[in-house]
Order: sequence, then C-alpha cells, then structure tokens
Amino acid sequence: MKLSRCAASLSALLVTAALALGGAGTAQATPRLSTPGYVALGDSYSSGVGAGSYDSASGSCKRSNRAYPKLWAAAHSPSSFAFTACSGARTGDVLSGQLTPLNASTGLVSISIGGNDAGFADTMSTCVFGSDSSCLDRIAKARAFISDALPAKLDSVYSAISAKAPSAHVVVLGYPRFYKLGGSCIGLSDTKRSAINAAADHIDSVIAKRAADHGFSYGDVTATFSGHELCSGSPWLNSVTLPVDESYHPTAAGQSGGYLPVFSSAV
Repeated sequence: MKLSRCAASLSALLVTAALALGGAGTAQATPRLSTPGYVALGDSYSSGVGAGSYDSASGSCKRSNRAYPKLWAAAHSPSSFAFTACSGARTGDVLSGQLTPLNASTGLVSISIGGNDAGFADTMSTCVFGSDSSCLDRIAKARAFISDALPAKLDSVYSAISAKAPSAHVVVLGYPRFYKLGGSCIGLSDTKRSAINAAADHIDSVIAKRAADHGFSYGDVTATFSGHELCSGSPWLNSVTLPVDESYHPTAAGQSGGYLPVFSSAV
C-alpha cells in the first residue's frame, strides 16, 4: 500500500511426477519434484515498499528484492516467476495491469490488495495530523467502505485470477495490526491506535471471507507481527519516515519474518 500476509505441504500441492516408461529391461525414471510458475500480484505490501533494495526497472512500483515474493522465489526456484505487484495498487489496477503473466500453466499466485481501495493513505494522514475525533470519523468511513463496497471489488479480482489461471493455488495475504497498545508511545493516542488496529482486523476479516469463498488460501500475518508492531521494542513496520510512501509499511525484517513464513506455510 502507498501513503497510498511449506515445504511440508509443498509436495502435496505443487509436485508433478514425471514417470518415464521404457521397454523390457529399461529402468523407470525417478519421479522428480517440480515447482511450477509463480506470479506475485498486489499492492505495496507485496511489492515490498519499506524494505529497500528496489529493482530500478520497477520504477514507482518499488518492487523490492527483500519482498516476500522475491525471497520465496529465490529459495524455491519456480519454473517461472513474474512479479507485478505495485505500490499504490487498487483492485482496478490489478485487473487492468497485473494479470498478463497468468495462464493455464501458472501454479502459484500470491496477492495482497484492498487497503488502497479503502483509503489507507488518507486515513493514516488524517489520524497522524488530525484530532482523535477526525481520525475516528475517517476510520468509520473506511470501515463502511470495507463492509459495503470492498467485497465486490475483491470478488472481481479473485474471479479474474481464477479465470486466467484455473489450476493455480492462490494465497491471499492480509495486513498486520500497526500498533502495540498500552504503555508509553510517542505519537498517536491510544484511542487512535486502537481504532487503527480494529480497522486492520476488519479488512482482514473481509478479505479472508472473500478468499475462502473463492477457494483460495488466506495468510493471516497478525501472529507473526505480534510483538513487532509500532511502539513495541522491535518494530517490523516503519513509522512516519522519508520517503513518506514508506511510512506504515513492513521493513525488510517484516517481509522476511512477518510475511514470508505465513506465505510459505500456506503454499
């Protein structure tokens, strides 16, 4: 999003057995493991904004070499890898500009999407610079959108993925809670922080339901980020920072320690 969530189960989902049959006296070939093509879609939580080490060719999409899709692909060497996730992406951007690499041979797809549709950037700006009441009002507006309009937008994306890659195993990643509550924390009030966390839980619940209804796996990153929220002793999220679009995004540690294990376990 722009200031704009295996190995044990991998073989059951992604293995292709290659059995060579010969004539009399010819030994059978040993079945060989294969990792099929992988396409990584979504917004900046998938492109890796905030983690640094950006691919210069990705431009304003800011695709990081430290993002969980790149880390997983490097470890598992899929037969093909397309990384189209982009900073600031909304559901419409995925539909119009990210689905080209998908095809009948695509075996694995990951995606995080929905936060920008719900007004992530504007909501956080309002909460950082405004009063408690203005923050709560803006969050209430975002949550109404999440309940009323976002499900249909997610359905459009998920249906398009299934149509273009009918054999793919699709993993939908959610968003972390931003703040540790209680104790001393410079910046936002506990009222604001509690409301922001509740909004994160809300969008995650909607995303998880839509993913399940499409037969997709859902990756919940709440547990992996627990203890690493902002205002904790070891945050895996950037606070307000420069460049400003990296604020409230996972750091490199958040990608490798928060997102990667959740994705890997869902594959």
